[in-house]
Amino acid sequence: MGKKILVIDDSALMRRVISDIVNESSEYEVAAIAKNGVEGFDMIVSNPNLYSAILLDINMPKMNGLELLQKLQKNRIEQTVIVVSTVAKEGTKETIKALEYGAFDFVTKPENYLETKSVAFKEAIHKMLDVATNSRDSIERTKKVHITQESQNSDKSGITRRTLERNQAITELRRRTQEHNVLPKKIESSAFLNVKQGKKKIVALACSTGGPKSLQQVIPYLPKNLDSAVVVVQHMPAGFTASLAQRLDEMSEVKVKEAEHGEVIQKGTVYIAPGGQHLEIVKAAGGYQIALNKEPAIEGLRPCANVMYKSLEKCDFDEITCVVLTGMGADGTKGIKGLAEHKKKIHTIAQDENSCVVYGMPKAIALTGLVDEVVSLGRVADSITKNIGVR
Repeated sequence: MGKKILVIDDSALMRRVISDIVNESSEYEVAAIAKNGVEGFDMIVSNPNLYSAILLDINMPKMNGLELLQKLQKNRIEQTVIVVSTVAKEGTKETIKALEYGAFDFVTKPENYLETKSVAFKEAIHKMLDVATNSRDSIERTKKVHITQESQNSDKSGITRRTLERNQAITELRRRTQEHNVLPKKIESSAFLNVKQGKKKIVALACSTGGPKSLQQVIPYLPKNLDSAVVVVQHMPAGFTASLAQRLDEMSEVKVKEAEHGEVIQKGTVYIAPGGQHLEIVKAAGGYQIALNKEPAIEGLRPCANVMYKSLEKCDFDEITCVVLTGMGADGTKGIKGLAEHKKKIHTIAQDENSCVVYGMPKAIALTGLVDEVVSLGRVADSITKNIGVR
């Protein structure tokens, strides 16, 4: 029997298409379908330990996907939710909100029926299910489910024991949620006025799965007078990074924007690489500027953090602060190793395993021995500010 999946979508056609895709793999089986958030919430509450993952549409009647995610959060019901979202209309902003409300990640829904039959869409669904159901939090939740199921099988009367085990599972999940989602403290920037004054500095940050939500615990906590620019490569498809930048800008003291080709980078500004384009930093009259290109994807990634880091080999910054947050794979490691091999002065900060959604990219760079600090997500902004200083 495969891992059980709940599909929530108001379109009968999409429910069928997605169910067929899921059931193609022996790893998974669609255990239930719902046509709106109300039905989906009832199914989740009735079987809180049943589903390994939920595939969720956003725009639905009665209760939409965002409202469902908010209700799950309010009731502290832990589920692994993958949003299957369209880029059309307000889809990008809503998807960013969904990630903020606790969705694991998202898959872009094709605009027409023919594309739903594409190999690319099938692979995207299966790949995301593989990552999501094998993430640390999902594995922990599965362990709790197994404990509960074993207690049910070993005790025929079982009601008291089942209740005890389930309460223990819920208590542990709440503890983990509270522990890993503690918001960072506001940084007293005046304490860092004299850090490496007069130096040319830059922060280069890479993240992937879990990154959009994680960035909300880093970027808004940077001081507006940070003594460098910040460039960010977040693995996302075209169409979503502008909404991500806009949302982060609303929350932050620093200015946050989607990077534009040819613009000169400024201190106290965060530049997010546009989805579907590689970002490089190049020397220009009076400073450094952004260069974007649509060269082929590297190992399926565009933007690719390794491209960003490699471009810094030709720049004459006095120090480069490399930050690697949650994400699958090893993007960023090759680029940071290249900076070290070119004798660039780097300071590398990696997110710790416990606070990562997926401990892939930070683990890869940590194994090189090039990491100066391994910190929890809530301490990343503090580590950046202490190393960079303020103006």
